[in-house]
Amino acid sequence: MMNHILKSQCKVGPGTVITGKWHLNKYIIIKELGFGANGVVYLAKQNSKLVALKMSDNGLSINSEVNVLKSFAKVQGSPTLGPSLLDVDDWQEQRIRIYFYVMEYIQGPDFLTFLHQKGKAWSSVLLLQLLNDLDKLHENGWVFGDLKPENLLVTGPPPRIRCIDVGGTTIQGRAIKEFTEFYDRGYWGLGGRKAERSYDLFAVAMIIINTAYPKKFIKTTGGILQLREAVQLKPELLPLEKVILTSLHGDYHSAKQMRADLLDVMMPDSPLKSSVAYSPTQKQQPQPLPLGSQPITRQSFRRKKNKSGWKQFLIIAVVLGSLYAWYTISNLL
Repeated sequence: MMNHILKSQCKVGPGTVITGKWHLNKYIIIKELGFGANGVVYLAKQNSKLVALKMSDNGLSINSEVNVLKSFAKVQGSPTLGPSLLDVDDWQEQRIRIYFYVMEYIQGPDFLTFLHQKGKAWSSVLLLQLLNDLDKLHENGWVFGDLKPENLLVTGPPPRIRCIDVGGTTIQGRAIKEFTEFYDRGYWGLGGRKAERSYDLFAVAMIIINTAYPKKFIKTTGGILQLREAVQLKPELLPLEKVILTSLHGDYHSAKQMRADLLDVMMPDSPLKSSVAYSPTQKQQPQPLPLGSQPITRQSFRRKKNKSGWKQFLIIAVVLGSLYAWYTISNLL
């Protein structure tokens, strides 16, 4: 949490005008949106446009987050990686130098609130979006770090998951800067706090568990045994058990791999829906070919792969179309 001295220095009331020292842009504070370890975020207005303004007396922290947002902007086709950066400046207030940056104001409920309002049927679709965005983030050398439902907002229509609060985003290979215990693998004794792809994917698995336990649960024995039991006690989590446990064990090498398995679970004939418990040490033995069958050729493999790709596309299209139609109708009633 943020220390009291820092929060008092950055505490401003509604109506306060923040004027940038260098760019001279003016922002009128409307209300506080939240605060964390490194600053306070406010809803502000520039002319008639709503923006989010984060201020801190820690210039290094602000500079780090600005660099993250700039990096996100370079990832083409991924507006969900983080808010758009609009301005960076200083504010001089009674001999105290306050650093701030201004970003896009993203409106919408957080992930769990959206599911409570619109139904858990949206969970898998939004998680597929999230994993796609995480894959692009990881490919660009970053780990989100403090990944949790509160940092995931759903905008729309059509519903789209957006990541906010990049304060915990860390360059891969370094120590995680910020984390929340329930979603942190170190807290559960299932890994370290090094910025790796598997760190974010562990958090995604905990977010999935969180959908069945909105109020979370306390750590008792910890480790994989407690988490596996939590999954097996909830019928809605059982179809996802293998995906969740693979992620908790750190066995996924990429968000794309986890996304593919989650997509397979959505298929009616998915082998991942097997009731056989997952074991990280269990290896599949090669099965002998039936008598009279021929080995798979490269051409037949490509045809099968293309067919699978189209099948995945159709499943996503049908699910999204159905959910969006329901979403639109429910908003009209």
